[in-house]
Amino acid sequence: MKHAYTAGRALVAAAAMVSVLTLTAGPAQAAAEGELVGYPGPDGVLWIPEWTGSGGFVSGGLNAHLDTLITVACEGGGSIEVTFRLDEEPEARAPFSLTCPTGTPATVTVPLGTGLHGGFGAAVTTSSPSIRWGTAVIQPE
Repeated sequence: MKHAYTAGRALVAAAAMVSVLTLTAGPAQAAAEGELVGYPGPDGVLWIPEWTGSGGFVSGGLNAHLDTLITVACEGGGSIEVTFRLDEEPEARAPFSLTCPTGTPATVTVPLGTGLHGGFGAAVTTSSPSIRWGTAVIQPE
């Protein structure tokens, strides 16, 4: 049970940290034409280079001993809301939003901390069906 408690605290702390994060002009690794988030490399647990409109994702395999980071980028004139959750602790969520300018993507990386393990998912809600977004979940070794 200690992992679940630690994971919940990490998600709550991550949600609080979102308010102090700085947006950057683009993703850490250059994205190919049409991609909003570049390939995360071998540390990537999940990668969606580009999607249009509301959606989401599910995956598994988080390692509790590694830091977990989620990078999200969007563009299209509007905003998105992302709600990250763990399968083993569905009540612990890390919601955050991002303003999506027209023309140049906005990008944010949210550190979720260590102690997260197993399956996870997120819902991405766009303010308009034409908003483009991409994401990568990584656990750097």
